[in-house]
Amino acid sequence: MDFLKMELESIIVYSVTAIFCLLVIWFYIRKGKSESKATLEKIEIARQEGRFEPLSLHPYIDLNACIGSGACITACPEHDILGLVNGKATVINATNCIGHGACFHACPVEAISLRIGTEKRGVELPHVNQSYETNIKGLYIAGELGGMGLIRNSVEQGKMAVENIAKSGKSRKDGVLDLVIIGAGPAGISGSLEAKKSGLRFTTLEQDSLGGTVFTFPRSKVVMTNPMDLPLFGKVKLFDTSKEELLNIWKEALGKYEITIQENTKIEKIIPLLDDTFKLVATNGNTFITNHVLIAIGRRGSPRKLGVPGEDTFKVAYRLLEPERISGKKIIVVGGGDSAVESAMLLMDQNEVILSYRKEQFARIKTKNSKSIETAINQKKLQVIFNSEVLSINEQDVLIKTDASSDAKIVPNDLIYVFIGGELPTDFLKNAGIEITKKFGQIVKKH
Repeated sequence: MDFLKMELESIIVYSVTAIFCLLVIWFYIRKGKSESKATLEKIEIARQEGRFEPLSLHPYIDLNACIGSGACITACPEHDILGLVNGKATVINATNCIGHGACFHACPVEAISLRIGTEKRGVELPHVNQSYETNIKGLYIAGELGGMGLIRNSVEQGKMAVENIAKSGKSRKDGVLDLVIIGAGPAGISGSLEAKKSGLRFTTLEQDSLGGTVFTFPRSKVVMTNPMDLPLFGKVKLFDTSKEELLNIWKEALGKYEITIQENTKIEKIIPLLDDTFKLVATNGNTFITNHVLIAIGRRGSPRKLGVPGEDTFKVAYRLLEPERISGKKIIVVGGGDSAVESAMLLMDQNEVILSYRKEQFARIKTKNSKSIETAINQKKLQVIFNSEVLSINEQDVLIKTDASSDAKIVPNDLIYVFIGGELPTDFLKNAGIEITKKFGQIVKKH
């Protein structure tokens, strides 16, 4: 009797365990299907909005190796860049990927590599070897221009490039600098600190202001970054740091080691000389002779302009520095990317803002920005005019043409902010002899 009772208890335990396991498996499968469906819907939206194809550095997933752990999704600091479909990782909003590389490091089975461009969409990049030297000996490139736009990556590249320059063994000459660094963004600042550490005779030039591209961000914009190691200064732990906080750290580091950045000095020519030195010519007439050059400028080079009458007036700007100080103005923001959308929303509470965009809908903007500006439009905090273009700029108004009307419209206006991208400095690089090639899915990092 006891034996039968034990058998019955065992059967019940095994049955309950089996039912529990089946329920777990059922819930797991159901959850997986639900996740797959949600991810596929997001991918379809990304396709429609032009955010599915990567523009620069992005993760490439080997589906044969991927085990669907989701570690890459958890590690990515951005939202909806990666997702799971049928138990495999996939890219959703590839355009919004800014090359953190966290997914690459988090993958437990090394199924992710980082690539530049795709088989269909090539990305123009200058030729740079593993030492960050171009095809022209003594001329180096680091940071965003070389395809690595993330702040931490740019900082690391600037440091390593100058380390290689310091080891080059090039003999010093009287009246000749060891190094000229062009650009005072993350790579340029890091390179400057490393040059000081290495005892090089150098100068750092910036066409605008300290911080480069970071300086042009609106003041309240958060700079997504990770801990970075600044030469001499040490490791700086930064998460969700604002632009102002980041610039203050850089100013502190440069000030501590008495490094001065020559601002508002744009180099227009790099001329290789017969004695293996370089002559740099600035737009202000200054010239520099140096053994080495480190180009640490952004991919956009100079802001792209509208090319319309009146654009050279004081009321037109290509960056928004202190939006909180602007109030009671009639403002037009031109552009449809994240910079234009974010700037318009920063200005709308204290001003009358119109956002003019030449296409019929926003493309390739972050999901958060898309939702925020939709809310702002619905609440009538700003006006968006799609399919429009500015024809001319006058002292008190702007002439705007829309596809919906055959006649141009005169719009009262005090200020115009233009965010339509920048010009890739291809001619500047080619005139120095640097080779430019298109990368079609080239692997940058592989385990």
